This record gives sequence, structure tokens and C-alpha cells, in this order.
Amino acid sequence: MRKSRFFLGLGTAAITVGLFMFTAACHRKTNDTLTNADDNGGYANDHAKMEQNSNDVVSMADVAAATGSGASLRTTATTLGGCATVTRSVSGGDSLITISFSAGCTCADGKIRSGSIVVKYSGRYKDSGSVHTITYDNYFVNGNQLSGSKTVTNMGTNGSGQVYYTVNVNDTLNLGTGNGEIVWTGIRTRTWLSGYSTTDRTDDSYLISGTTVLTRANGNQFTMVIGTPLLIKWGCAWIEAGTVTVTRPSGVSATLNYGDGNCDSEAQLTIGTHTYNITLK
Repeated sequence: MRKSRFFLGLGTAAITVGLFMFTAACHRKTNDTLTNADDNGGYANDHAKMEQNSNDVVSMADVAAATGSGASLRTTATTLGGCATVTRSVSGGDSLITISFSAGCTCADGKIRSGSIVVKYSGRYKDSGSVHTITYDNYFVNGNQLSGSKTVTNMGTNGSGQVYYTVNVNDTLNLGTGNGEIVWTGIRTRTWLSGYSTTDRTDDSYLISGTTVLTRANGNQFTMVIGTPLLIKWGCAWIEAGTVTVTRPSGVSATLNYGDGNCDSEAQLTIGTHTYNITLK
């Protein structure tokens, strides 16, 4: 009898422990939080910043290319507002467009810019096959200095009749004294989704695809492969839609989901079977 009670006691204890572990496991799963700073909005924020800055620069080059020399771009229908003056020149047979920003001026999109963006190209700017090289001269966005270069090639139109570009990116965003820098390299495909045929830039939207390598200020490196193209619209401070597969330093992948088309700061990060809500800053 003692033996039977002993085994019965063990069985009851095992069931109790099992139920406890199951309950605890469920509790952990539903209340899990991200404790790794890279995962908890870190590389998502950095990636969004670099994508937005890259698209902004190419868009501003497009605006400037349609503007005469010496013009001050003052209409709210441009990204530049009244903050920039466009200068055209020729150097060694290449055309140069210099977009110079007034120090501390708030542009139409709410960003504070200073310094210059320089665009060099040959032939006609909008011709299929034309190549634009974009560099920076002491260029700052919201207090952060953007340096490096990008090469933009006009690929003509795709099967849907949309104008698209390949963009070879080699950018560095300096986050200020003591905060380090973000380094971003890779190749993008930038498709003009809407607004190409109008002069009103507020209707512009783009789809971005491709692969980049992002190095954060802490030195951690992430490979970012766009799965569903990213949707970027004029006037929205956030990427509105699209997914990115992120390979982390551990080699384990995560999926970053920017949403379904709403202009908001919310995104989701999926690592394994866990999905976390994160807020972009």
C-alpha cells in the first residue's frame, strides 16, 4: 500500500508540475518582451531612416532636375519647400545640379536640412539609361550628417509601364557626437508607383526592393532582404507597407513587417514563432 501511495503521489506531483510548466510556458509566451536592443526597434529604426533618407535624396534630385538654375523651390508641392536653391553648371561635359539648403530651414516635409546635394549626369536627365551620381557637401538632416554617395540608373519602364531605377547605395548617417554612425550599402530597385506624369509631388509614391547591409552604431551588422516591396509615399514619415527579412549577427533570421498601407509608426517583428509589436522612432 505504501508503494502504491508513493507512486500515486509521484504521479500527482508530475501532473501538478506538468500543469505548472504548461501554465508558465503559456504565460511567458503571451507576455514575452524584447530585451535585445537591436531587436527592440533598433535595426528597424535604422533601416527605416536610411530607406527614407535615400528615397528623399533621389526625389529631391528629380525635383531639382525639373527646375531652372537659380530657382528657389518654394511651393509646398515639393519636398524642398522654400529651403533650397538649385544651381546648374557644366563640368567636363557632365551636367551638375547643386541643391543648396539654407541653414536651419524647415522644409515642406517637416525636416530640417542644411548643406548641399550634388547631382552629376550626362545626356538628358530623364532618358532611359541615364546615370546620376549623387554626393553630399556638408549635408545634414534633422541634425544628422549624411555622407557617401549613390548611383542612380534610369532603367526605363517595366512591364506595367512604370518608370524604375536601380540605386547603388553607399551612405553613412552620422548620429552626432558620441552617438556613432549608421553605414548602409547595397543595391535597390526604385519603382515610381504614382505621380511620375504630374508636376505635383504630393501624389508621388514608390516601391522599393533589393538587398542592403546595415551596420549599426554599436557595430552589429544586419543583412536586409526586401520580400514584399516597401511602399514610400510623399508626406509620410514612415514606410507604409512591405516586409524585410533580416539576418542577425547570430545567423538567425527575423521578419520585419511595416504594415498594410497606413501611415503610422507601428511595425511587427517576427522571430521564430514569436511576433512582437514595435514602434518606430
